[in-house]
Amino acid sequence: MLGNLFIVAAPSGAGKTSLVNALLEKQNDIVLSVSHTTRAAREGEVDGKDYFFVSQEQFSSMRGEGAFLESATVFDNSYGTSSEAVFSQLRSGKDVILEIDWQGAEQVRKNFPENISIFILPPSKDTLEQRLKGRGQDNDEVIARRMRDAENEMSHYVEFEYLIVNDDFDEALNNLMAIISAKRHTLAIQTQAQARLLEELLA
Repeated sequence: MLGNLFIVAAPSGAGKTSLVNALLEKQNDIVLSVSHTTRAAREGEVDGKDYFFVSQEQFSSMRGEGAFLESATVFDNSYGTSSEAVFSQLRSGKDVILEIDWQGAEQVRKNFPENISIFILPPSKDTLEQRLKGRGQDNDEVIARRMRDAENEMSHYVEFEYLIVNDDFDEALNNLMAIISAKRHTLAIQTQAQARLLEELLA
């Protein structure tokens, strides 16, 4: 039985990564797909765990070979999700999360329509800006650019199945876990998962 493919997208600073990391700490039956990127590793990031850090030449070669389920260029850096890595996990029955942007989500819908897409919004623009500044990673010019791009990114929320506002973190996390649990308990999935029980009960 194939696992479920979940897409989680959000504008930069909405708390997507923190929510996904908290989810992974609570649930060991779901895995995060590790993307390839051409951007430089930030302090504390580990190659193969946070991202696969590759050169632009390597990335372009992989893209040309059709190795990515989705790929996009964001803030002058390229990002891509390995098709084989994702499908290998799904075939083993594991649920997989893709933490990507709306452009990547659009490509995944075309290449793998059987996905569950979730968009994360901040409670306000002021909160979004405060979160970006609180990272201490970008200068004012970069933050202003991220804020401008965030408006465009947020307009794509209508393309997703589920919408979560990350105001209270614990509530947002509970909502994210509820969506995943609900998908796992659809009739189609449970009919397969509980086939033996159903046969016994209805014998």
